[in-house]
Amino acid sequence: CTDDTALRAAFASGPVTAYCGFDPTAPSLHFGNFVQLVVLRRLQRAGHRVICLVGGSTGLIGDPRPTSERVLKSKDEAAANVERIKSLVRPFLDFEGTDAQCAHPAILVNNLDWTEPLSALDFLREIGKHFRVNQMIRKEAVAARLESQEGISYTEFSYQLLQALDFLHLYQAYGCTLQTGGSDQWGNLTAGVDLVHKVEGVSVHALTTPLLTDSSGQKFGKSEGNAVWLSADMTSPYAFYQYFLNVEDASVLTLLKIFTDLDQAQLAAIEAQVAAEPFRRTAQRTLAT
Repeated sequence: CTDDTALRAAFASGPVTAYCGFDPTAPSLHFGNFVQLVVLRRLQRAGHRVICLVGGSTGLIGDPRPTSERVLKSKDEAAANVERIKSLVRPFLDFEGTDAQCAHPAILVNNLDWTEPLSALDFLREIGKHFRVNQMIRKEAVAARLESQEGISYTEFSYQLLQALDFLHLYQAYGCTLQTGGSDQWGNLTAGVDLVHKVEGVSVHALTTPLLTDSSGQKFGKSEGNAVWLSADMTSPYAFYQYFLNVEDASVLTLLKIFTDLDQAQLAAIEAQVAAEPFRRTAQRTLAT
Protein backbone atom coordinates (compact mmCIF):
# COMPACT_ATOMS: atom_id res chain seq x y z
CA CYS A 1 0.00 0.00 0.00
CA THR A 2 1.28 3.49 -0.80
CA ASP A 3 0.18 4.85 2.60
CA ASP A 4 -1.57 2.42 4.93
CA THR A 5 -2.56 5.02 7.51
CA ALA A 6 -3.98 7.45 4.96
CA LEU A 7 -5.92 4.70 3.16
CA ARG A 8 -7.44 3.47 6.44
CA ALA A 9 -8.54 7.03 7.16
CA ALA A 10 -10.03 7.36 3.67
CA PHE A 11 -12.00 4.13 4.09
CA ALA A 12 -13.24 5.25 7.50
CA SER A 13 -14.52 8.55 6.10
CA GLY A 14 -15.64 6.99 2.76
CA PRO A 15 -17.09 6.07 0.46
CA VAL A 16 -13.91 5.60 -1.58
CA THR A 17 -14.04 5.10 -5.35
CA ALA A 18 -11.66 2.30 -6.36
CA TYR A 19 -10.79 0.60 -9.62
CA CYS A 20 -8.97 -2.40 -10.99
CA GLY A 21 -8.06 -3.02 -14.62
CA PHE A 22 -8.14 -6.27 -16.60
CA ASP A 23 -6.34 -6.46 -19.93
CA PRO A 24 -7.91 -8.56 -22.75
CA THR A 25 -4.67 -10.39 -23.58
CA ALA A 26 -6.65 -13.66 -23.61
CA PRO A 27 -10.31 -14.56 -24.30
CA SER A 28 -10.89 -15.16 -20.59
CA LEU A 29 -9.82 -14.11 -17.13
CA HIS A 30 -8.15 -16.78 -15.01
CA PHE A 31 -8.30 -17.75 -11.37
CA GLY A 32 -5.49 -15.35 -10.46
CA ASN A 33 -7.61 -12.44 -11.74
CA PHE A 34 -10.41 -13.66 -9.50
CA VAL A 35 -8.47 -12.30 -6.51
CA GLN A 36 -9.00 -8.74 -7.76
CA LEU A 37 -12.68 -9.35 -8.50
CA VAL A 38 -13.09 -10.49 -4.89
CA VAL A 39 -11.25 -7.36 -3.67
CA LEU A 40 -13.63 -5.17 -5.67
CA ARG A 41 -16.64 -7.15 -4.41
CA ARG A 42 -15.59 -6.78 -0.78
CA LEU A 43 -15.01 -3.05 -1.25
CA GLN A 44 -18.43 -2.68 -2.88
CA ARG A 45 -20.15 -4.59 -0.09
CA ALA A 46 -18.36 -2.40 2.46
CA GLY A 47 -20.14 0.64 1.00
CA HIS A 48 -17.55 1.88 -1.48
CA ARG A 49 -17.93 2.56 -5.21
CA VAL A 50 -15.96 0.30 -7.55
CA ILE A 51 -14.97 0.61 -11.19
CA CYS A 52 -14.06 -2.41 -13.28
CA LEU A 53 -11.86 -1.37 -16.20
CA VAL A 54 -11.36 -3.57 -19.26
CA GLY A 55 -8.22 -2.53 -21.11
CA GLY A 56 -9.24 -2.14 -24.72
CA SER A 57 -6.19 0.09 -25.30
CA THR A 58 -3.67 -1.35 -22.85
CA GLY A 59 -4.52 -4.83 -24.15
CA LEU A 60 -3.34 -3.73 -27.60
CA ILE A 61 0.11 -3.02 -26.11
CA GLY A 62 0.56 -5.59 -23.36
CA ASP A 63 2.17 -5.23 -19.95
CA PRO A 64 5.91 -5.98 -20.27
CA ARG A 65 6.89 -9.45 -19.14
CA PRO A 66 10.32 -9.92 -17.53
CA THR A 67 11.25 -12.57 -20.09
CA SER A 68 10.23 -11.64 -23.64
CA GLU A 69 8.18 -9.37 -25.88
CA ARG A 70 4.49 -10.14 -26.26
CA VAL A 71 2.91 -10.95 -29.61
CA LEU A 72 0.58 -8.02 -30.25
CA LYS A 73 -3.13 -8.80 -30.58
CA SER A 74 -5.00 -7.53 -33.61
CA LYS A 75 -7.57 -4.84 -32.92
CA ASP A 76 -10.41 -7.23 -33.78
CA GLU A 77 -9.03 -9.94 -31.50
CA ALA A 78 -8.60 -7.50 -28.61
CA ALA A 79 -12.12 -6.12 -29.12
CA ALA A 80 -13.59 -9.63 -29.05
CA ASN A 81 -11.70 -10.40 -25.84
CA VAL A 82 -12.99 -7.15 -24.29
CA GLU A 83 -16.59 -8.23 -24.85
CA ARG A 84 -15.96 -11.67 -23.35
CA ILE A 85 -14.29 -10.22 -20.27
CA LYS A 86 -17.12 -7.72 -19.78
CA SER A 87 -19.56 -10.62 -19.61
CA LEU A 88 -17.28 -12.53 -17.23
CA VAL A 89 -17.03 -9.82 -14.57
CA ARG A 90 -20.74 -9.04 -14.41
CA PRO A 91 -21.74 -11.92 -12.08
CA PHE A 92 -19.21 -10.91 -9.42
CA LEU A 93 -20.20 -7.27 -8.89
CA ASP A 94 -23.52 -5.44 -8.60
CA PHE A 95 -23.79 -3.24 -11.69
CA GLU A 96 -27.55 -2.75 -11.43
CA GLY A 97 -27.90 -1.47 -7.86
CA THR A 98 -30.09 -4.41 -6.86
CA ASP A 99 -27.86 -5.96 -4.16
CA ALA A 100 -28.96 -4.72 -0.74
CA GLN A 101 -25.40 -5.17 0.57
CA CYS A 102 -24.04 -2.66 -1.96
CA ALA A 103 -24.62 1.07 -1.54
CA HIS A 104 -23.34 2.00 -5.00
CA PRO A 105 -23.68 0.20 -8.36
CA ALA A 106 -20.39 -0.86 -9.92
CA ILE A 107 -19.20 0.89 -13.09
CA LEU A 108 -17.77 -0.88 -16.14
CA VAL A 109 -15.44 1.08 -18.45
CA ASN A 110 -13.14 0.49 -21.44
CA ASN A 111 -9.98 2.58 -21.55
CA LEU A 112 -10.04 2.60 -25.35
CA ASP A 113 -12.87 5.15 -25.06
CA TRP A 114 -10.54 7.91 -23.79
CA THR A 115 -7.23 6.70 -25.27
CA GLU A 116 -8.21 6.23 -28.92
CA PRO A 117 -9.23 9.90 -29.51
CA LEU A 118 -5.88 11.11 -28.12
CA SER A 119 -3.26 11.94 -30.78
CA ALA A 120 0.34 10.82 -30.36
CA LEU A 121 1.47 14.45 -30.05
CA ASP A 122 -1.11 15.25 -27.38
CA PHE A 123 -0.21 12.05 -25.50
CA LEU A 124 3.50 12.94 -25.48
CA ARG A 125 2.89 16.59 -24.56
CA GLU A 126 0.18 16.09 -21.93
CA ILE A 127 1.19 12.75 -20.37
CA GLY A 128 4.74 11.90 -21.42
CA LYS A 129 6.20 15.12 -20.06
CA HIS A 130 5.39 14.03 -16.49
CA PHE A 131 7.52 10.86 -16.67
CA ARG A 132 11.27 10.53 -16.13
CA VAL A 133 13.03 7.76 -18.03
CA ASN A 134 15.49 7.10 -15.20
CA GLN A 135 12.53 6.22 -12.97
CA MET A 136 10.75 4.19 -15.65
CA ILE A 137 13.74 1.90 -16.26
CA ARG A 138 13.83 0.97 -12.58
CA LYS A 139 10.48 -0.83 -12.85
CA GLU A 140 11.13 -4.53 -12.21
CA ALA A 141 9.96 -5.99 -15.54
CA VAL A 142 11.58 -3.19 -17.55
CA ALA A 143 14.89 -3.56 -15.72
CA ALA A 144 14.89 -7.32 -16.34
CA ARG A 145 14.27 -6.82 -20.05
CA LEU A 146 16.98 -4.18 -20.36
CA GLU A 147 19.43 -6.73 -19.00
CA SER A 148 18.32 -9.39 -21.49
CA GLN A 149 19.54 -10.02 -25.03
CA GLU A 150 16.15 -9.09 -26.48
CA GLY A 151 15.81 -5.75 -24.72
CA ILE A 152 12.44 -4.01 -24.73
CA SER A 153 10.52 -2.22 -27.46
CA TYR A 154 9.37 1.38 -27.07
CA THR A 155 5.82 0.00 -27.41
CA GLU A 156 6.00 -2.09 -24.23
CA PHE A 157 8.19 0.47 -22.46
CA SER A 158 5.35 3.00 -22.84
CA TYR A 159 2.77 0.68 -21.23
CA GLN A 160 3.09 2.25 -17.78
CA LEU A 161 2.18 5.66 -19.23
CA LEU A 162 -1.08 4.23 -20.56
CA GLN A 163 -2.01 2.63 -17.25
CA ALA A 164 -1.13 5.83 -15.41
CA LEU A 165 -3.39 7.75 -17.80
CA ASP A 166 -6.26 5.45 -16.79
CA PHE A 167 -5.90 6.42 -13.13
CA LEU A 168 -5.76 10.12 -14.04
CA HIS A 169 -8.87 9.86 -16.25
CA LEU A 170 -10.84 7.92 -13.63
CA TYR A 171 -9.86 10.45 -10.96
CA GLN A 172 -11.04 13.30 -13.16
CA ALA A 173 -14.24 11.59 -14.34
CA TYR A 174 -15.33 9.70 -11.21
CA GLY A 175 -13.23 10.97 -8.30
CA CYS A 176 -11.42 7.60 -8.17
CA THR A 177 -8.68 7.64 -5.51
CA LEU A 178 -7.65 3.98 -5.22
CA GLN A 179 -6.26 1.44 -7.69
CA THR A 180 -5.89 -2.22 -6.73
CA GLY A 181 -3.88 -4.97 -8.38
CA GLY A 182 -1.55 -7.90 -7.90
CA SER A 183 1.84 -7.25 -6.33
CA ASP A 184 3.53 -7.65 -9.73
CA GLN A 185 1.66 -4.51 -10.84
CA TRP A 186 3.21 -2.25 -8.20
CA GLY A 187 5.31 -0.25 -10.68
CA ASN A 188 2.33 0.45 -12.93
CA LEU A 189 0.12 1.38 -9.99
CA THR A 190 2.61 3.84 -8.53
CA ALA A 191 3.10 5.40 -11.97
CA GLY A 192 -0.59 6.31 -11.86
CA VAL A 193 -0.35 7.61 -8.30
CA ASP A 194 2.56 9.85 -9.33
CA LEU A 195 0.79 11.13 -12.46
CA VAL A 196 -2.37 12.09 -10.56
CA HIS A 197 -0.26 13.90 -7.98
CA LYS A 198 1.71 15.82 -10.63
CA VAL A 199 -1.33 16.83 -12.69
CA GLU A 200 -3.96 17.36 -10.00
CA GLY A 201 -1.84 17.98 -6.91
CA VAL A 202 -3.70 15.36 -4.84
CA SER A 203 -2.59 12.17 -3.12
CA VAL A 204 -4.28 8.95 -4.28
CA HIS A 205 -3.68 5.36 -3.25
CA ALA A 206 -2.48 2.02 -4.58
CA LEU A 207 -3.16 -1.31 -2.88
CA THR A 208 -1.75 -4.66 -3.98
CA THR A 209 -2.45 -8.24 -2.99
CA PRO A 210 0.07 -11.09 -2.96
CA LEU A 211 0.12 -13.25 -6.08
CA LEU A 212 -1.58 -16.61 -5.75
CA THR A 213 0.85 -19.45 -6.35
CA ASP A 214 0.23 -23.13 -6.97
CA SER A 215 1.94 -25.98 -5.12
CA SER A 216 5.10 -25.62 -7.21
CA GLY A 217 5.42 -21.93 -6.35
CA GLN A 218 4.36 -20.68 -9.80
CA LYS A 219 1.79 -17.92 -10.02
CA PHE A 220 -1.61 -18.58 -11.56
CA GLY A 221 -1.42 -16.88 -14.93
CA LYS A 222 -1.80 -17.11 -18.68
CA SER A 223 1.94 -16.98 -19.22
CA GLU A 224 2.70 -19.83 -16.83
CA GLY A 225 0.75 -22.49 -18.70
CA ASN A 226 -1.23 -23.55 -15.62
CA ALA A 227 -4.17 -21.16 -15.84
CA VAL A 228 -7.54 -22.19 -14.45
CA TRP A 229 -9.84 -20.13 -16.65
CA LEU A 230 -13.09 -18.50 -15.52
CA SER A 231 -14.75 -19.22 -18.89
CA ALA A 232 -16.57 -22.54 -19.05
CA ASP A 233 -15.50 -23.09 -22.65
CA MET A 234 -11.80 -22.87 -21.65
CA THR A 235 -11.94 -24.69 -18.29
CA SER A 236 -15.02 -26.89 -17.97
CA PRO A 237 -17.09 -26.70 -14.77
CA TYR A 238 -16.07 -30.30 -14.08
CA ALA A 239 -12.35 -29.54 -14.46
CA PHE A 240 -12.74 -26.36 -12.40
CA TYR A 241 -14.42 -28.29 -9.57
CA GLN A 242 -11.87 -31.10 -9.69
CA TYR A 243 -8.97 -28.65 -9.57
CA PHE A 244 -10.09 -27.20 -6.24
CA LEU A 245 -11.17 -30.55 -4.91
CA ASN A 246 -7.51 -31.55 -5.27
CA VAL A 247 -5.96 -28.49 -3.63
CA GLU A 248 -3.38 -29.54 -1.03
CA ASP A 249 -4.23 -29.24 2.66
CA ALA A 250 -1.55 -26.57 3.15
CA SER A 251 -3.33 -24.15 0.79
CA VAL A 252 -7.02 -24.88 1.13
CA LEU A 253 -7.79 -22.86 4.26
CA THR A 254 -6.08 -19.78 2.84
CA LEU A 255 -8.09 -20.11 -0.38
CA LEU A 256 -11.32 -20.48 1.59
CA LYS A 257 -10.58 -17.22 3.43
CA ILE A 258 -9.83 -15.38 0.18
CA PHE A 259 -12.56 -16.63 -2.11
CA THR A 260 -15.61 -17.64 -0.12
CA ASP A 261 -18.19 -15.64 1.82
CA LEU A 262 -17.90 -17.91 4.87
CA ASP A 263 -17.73 -16.07 8.18
CA GLN A 264 -15.06 -16.59 10.83
CA ALA A 265 -17.10 -19.09 12.82
CA GLN A 266 -17.73 -21.25 9.73
CA LEU A 267 -14.07 -21.11 8.77
CA ALA A 268 -13.02 -22.10 12.30
CA ALA A 269 -15.37 -25.08 12.22
CA ILE A 270 -13.96 -26.26 8.90
CA GLU A 271 -10.40 -25.80 10.15
CA ALA A 272 -11.18 -27.92 13.22
CA GLN A 273 -12.69 -30.65 11.06
CA VAL A 274 -9.65 -30.65 8.76
CA ALA A 275 -7.39 -31.10 11.80
CA ALA A 276 -9.54 -33.93 13.21
CA GLU A 277 -10.54 -35.73 9.99
CA PRO A 278 -8.39 -34.58 7.07
CA PHE A 279 -9.34 -37.66 5.02
CA ARG A 280 -12.88 -36.32 4.59
CA ARG A 281 -11.51 -33.32 2.61
CA THR A 282 -14.31 -31.11 3.93
CA ALA A 283 -12.39 -27.93 3.20
CA GLN A 284 -11.64 -28.92 -0.39
CA ARG A 285 -15.27 -29.86 -1.07
CA THR A 286 -16.47 -26.57 0.40
CA LEU A 287 -13.96 -24.60 -1.65
CA ALA A 288 -14.77 -26.43 -4.89
CA THR A 289 -18.52 -25.98 -4.39
